[in-house]
Amino acid sequence: MSDPKPVGMTLLVLYSPRLEECWRFYQGLGLDFAAERHGQGPEHYAAVLPNGMVLELYPARSGRQTDALRLGLAIDGSTATPPLTPGRHILTDPDGRTVEVHST
Repeated sequence: MSDPKPVGMTLLVLYSPRLEECWRFYQGLGLDFAAERHGQGPEHYAAVLPNGMVLELYPARSGRQTDALRLGLAIDGSTATPPLTPGRHILTDPDGRTVEVHST
């Protein structure tokens, strides 16, 4: 077997019919979002994570909704709203996606 090539994730886009609710949910976990619009595209939210990866929240359109997905986030639980105790927490975002939070 050859040596694995390094791969990194740079972008994750979640499409949501509850854009504002998801924005508030993820913002409450400490993500710092900026509103963006590219050309004639829809307004959406983007957050750059400490490792440089970008998480974007887009409004869902017909055929564009991110359904079954499980995310894992490492956060400073003291900055979450409401604050989270250190440890593992299983949360559900407004669209029903499971969010596994590792709080320090």
